[in-house]
Amino acid sequence: MVHETVRGGHNELFSFSKEEVSDQPDDWGKQLVTNMIAVAPGIIGIGTARNMTVPVHVDLLDRHPDDDFDSWDHVTEASLDVPSGQMVIAGCSDYFPEATRVWVTPGSYRVRIYSRGLGSISENGLEGDDQYHMVIWSEEHSSPKILKKWSAL
Repeated sequence: MVHETVRGGHNELFSFSKEEVSDQPDDWGKQLVTNMIAVAPGIIGIGTARNMTVPVHVDLLDRHPDDDFDSWDHVTEASLDVPSGQMVIAGCSDYFPEATRVWVTPGSYRVRIYSRGLGSISENGLEGDDQYHMVIWSEEHSSPKILKKWSAL
């Protein structure tokens, strides 16, 4: 288990395979704004409610997590292939060589992002009580999903 605070610069943070990052598609920003998740081979972009340091709790599980979304505003998930065994979690402005690493057995993983406190953001978008929980487990590759959509999106 890893517990990190990551700077979500430009209202996003990334989870990616160390050696498999592809170019972001033209609709990357639109995906983040409309779904709070954007996906391309080797990378998952995670939308955050503010452009400041945000708390991100990361758990690596040995099985599929429970599907209790009651205390969360928004829940998404996507697959990430990690052939290097090294997953990187970073904010836009982080220096990637020093970013958080999660070591896993090489393979395909599912990354679920739980978000809450999204309605607590100040008018200037700099303060709030938003929280993010990233859960990672081994699973065959499948399409991204929005499991619970925040009503303000």
